[in-house]
Amino acid sequence: MGLHGLYERFGRRRKAAVSTERRKAEHIRISLEEPVAGQGVTTGLERYRFIHNALPEVDFHEIDLSSRFLGKPLKAPLVISSMTGGTAEAGVINRHLAGAAERCGWAMGVGSVRAAIEQPELAATFRVREAAPTIPLFANLGAVQLNYGYGPEECRRAVELLEADGLVLHLNALQEVFQPEGNTNFRSLLGRIEAVCSALTVPVGVKEVGWGIDGATARRLLDAGVHFIDVAGAGGTSWSEVEKRRAGTDALRREAADAFADWGLPTAACVRDVRRLAPGAFVVASGGLATGVDAAKAIALGANLAGFGRGLLAAAVDGEAAVERVLERVAFELRAAMFGIGARSVAELRGTPALVPAASLLP
Repeated sequence: MGLHGLYERFGRRRKAAVSTERRKAEHIRISLEEPVAGQGVTTGLERYRFIHNALPEVDFHEIDLSSRFLGKPLKAPLVISSMTGGTAEAGVINRHLAGAAERCGWAMGVGSVRAAIEQPELAATFRVREAAPTIPLFANLGAVQLNYGYGPEECRRAVELLEADGLVLHLNALQEVFQPEGNTNFRSLLGRIEAVCSALTVPVGVKEVGWGIDGATARRLLDAGVHFIDVAGAGGTSWSEVEKRRAGTDALRREAADAFADWGLPTAACVRDVRRLAPGAFVVASGGLATGVDAAKAIALGANLAGFGRGLLAAAVDGEAAVERVLERVAFELRAAMFGIGARSVAELRGTPALVPAASLLP
């Protein structure tokens, strides 16, 4: 490649990096200011209720929320889901989230580290290990990038940049379709994911971004070497709704997005299906969870951990203390729900017979 070719290649990569940074900023603004939840679809968790135990025979203060993830202990089976990075504002948000997660003993992921790989000066917006020295942290990349020049080396760089305990590859096929600049070649990805799992020395997980992972897909991923599945089901943020609100989205995509407002597999259905077809899987339930009772239901359905995302974003803009208040509330609600059914530990909550279809308790 001649000198002109090198300049041309650098120019394309620089343009792509700037585009990625701008897109991340738009995503933050839209998620904070506009209605981007799916319409006509819910998490499915409201279809279940706990049977209240009036005599729990449990000391509330002795209920054990402790769990483990990526080889590290957690104070509660709770995760701050991958959200953002790649802009100055995102860096502040990530640091606020990380500091609160450290004090509350939650796990945490960051948004796609692709921005930092393309533009190394953005790496600081993802580096949160100093604020969170002991909790499980996971880096994040779009799985589809494995079809666009990324491989195990870029995945290693993402992990090293964050000093992470694991890597999540996210699946966002429909989001890419609704981005005018989206990467939509999802062909033969499973083999590339398998290669990353084989090459990395840290656990690799796979998550959706809000449309859910069914049991059959989870089984294929686990057979390929994936260590954990974050179902990220429907009922929370819809990324077709986010993308249709971006300034750069063309008229065709804006209009077509309305047909997908209720698309996706509800979170509760995903957890049940993955647990049915992959009973030994490590499952994270995210997608529309808002309270500790939601987390308790998800774990009772079979999840190992419960993840929270966009609901923490406004607090993260306000500051670390605001995030900490939300995390403490969610953990308190989870503990109270466990007290209400007499579950002494997360192990007792998972698979408890006290969670039943809501219709069975209605008159």
